Amino acid sequence: MGRDDVIAFWFGEPDEVTPEFIRQAGIDALHAGDTFYTQNSGIPELRQTIASYVSGIRTAVSEEEIAVTNSGISALMLTTQALVGPGDRVVIVTPLWPNLVEIPKILGAEVVTVSLNFGPAGWSLELDRLIAALTPNTRALYVNSPNNPTGWTLSLGERDALLSHCRHHGIWILTDDAYERLYFDDESVAAPSFMDVRAQDDRIVSTNTFSKSWLMTGWRLGWIVAPRPLMQQLSKLIEYNTSCAPGFVQRAGIAAIRGGEPVVSRTRARLRIARGTLIERLQGVSGVEAALPSGAMYAFFRIKEIGDSLAFCKRMVRDFGLGLAPGIAFGPEGEGFLRWCFATSQERLEQGFGRFERALEAERARQGTDHR
Repeated sequence: MGRDDVIAFWFGEPDEVTPEFIRQAGIDALHAGDTFYTQNSGIPELRQTIASYVSGIRTAVSEEEIAVTNSGISALMLTTQALVGPGDRVVIVTPLWPNLVEIPKILGAEVVTVSLNFGPAGWSLELDRLIAALTPNTRALYVNSPNNPTGWTLSLGERDALLSHCRHHGIWILTDDAYERLYFDDESVAAPSFMDVRAQDDRIVSTNTFSKSWLMTGWRLGWIVAPRPLMQQLSKLIEYNTSCAPGFVQRAGIAAIRGGEPVVSRTRARLRIARGTLIERLQGVSGVEAALPSGAMYAFFRIKEIGDSLAFCKRMVRDFGLGLAPGIAFGPEGEGFLRWCFATSQERLEQGFGRFERALEAERARQGTDHR
């Protein structure tokens, strides 16, 4: 951090600033004096806008089922606080962004992880193994799809089988839908989701964020879609955590949803091209195993001779000015892998890849291996 010579791909963040019309909405709200507390669950206009947006791409929801939060991570924490307590059993699909694995642990839950499998076609879910882990005493299943870091995306068949099993045993499903619009396998408006088939009485909670699809990482704005009986509890928890999201930020959120579809479409198209470029380059390197991710904004690839991903990433930063995320950061299943965020320009990707090749060559020389 703070080194000007480092090309960093370690954060899950697009390299573009928030579009001007969204920034202007926040500026206008500030000029209008929107600097006061708002309702715990968000201003009605934003909740209505989110409800309309979700209803347009998923099943119908009402504003009474929406809570606005200070970021997507806050939405995940609040939902877990509402659902999970000490000793509760939680099942989580991994590798995964570490924050989501640690949240239930902080609250005293027993966390059981079920790892995705990696092969030539990419990452896949062993459905029978996950269902076996979802025992009747399980409180909640956590699913991030499209997944950070792997890009794995839940299939329709997997979704339906899991929903049927969780309905039967009364297991809550908490979905992290941060990357739902960044989906590449087909031209669907969004990745498959439990929200597509959610019934009013289902124990399904969807958390989301403005960060990725609308290029708003620094604004810290997200939302929760949850059954109405849970909303009173969530409103209390928002009061006890942050009280409310800033009004002027919420006004920017309204502008983002109402005028942001071209932004989302362009971002997805840009990422699709970058994904293809990076994966093709990685697949051309001997000893590197990489596959096209279905969604999100990351290449999560394996290097055969890298046993300590953190040590290798530290050497890359120190000696070559290249910043990638070590796979071990996403759980023990990620050891030997690296995560590369490709939400950036083609030119920057090429610069980074040149440094990666030199770093890998140096690593192999250090180990006395040669893959030429």
